[in-house]
Amino acid sequence: QVQLVESGGGLVQAGGSLRLSCAASGRTFSSDTMAWFRQAPGKEREFVAAISSSGESPRYAASVKGRFTVSRDYGKNEMYLQMNSLKLEDTAIYYCAGSQTILLLTGAAAYSYWGQGTPVTVSS
Repeated sequence: QVQLVESGGGLVQAGGSLRLSCAASGRTFSSDTMAWFRQAPGKEREFVAAISSSGESPRYAASVKGRFTVSRDYGKNEMYLQMNSLKLEDTAIYYCAGSQTILLLTGAAAYSYWGQGTPVTVSS
């Protein structure tokens, strides 16, 4: 079983940047599809980005495309989310998740293991 731990969240001004990390332990996740989701207060959890086991052609939500970049380091068994040009509406708890499917799915139900989340707050 894989355990995921997110880090890197915090408080940042609008227009700034943050880099989130997701560290996996328990087994390698190199063959799994990995994803980032977020949940803002009072809202449902929403898809942010997904990256396949090959790391090629990641998928992004329209709201973050061009501003966020997902990547993974197979040697460190980690995944990252580089967030640039942050907006107030990016404020949320960010979760990493994994699935043994090869598809870059956007539904939370497709992912079988999750981290505990890291909060991101964007201020004006």
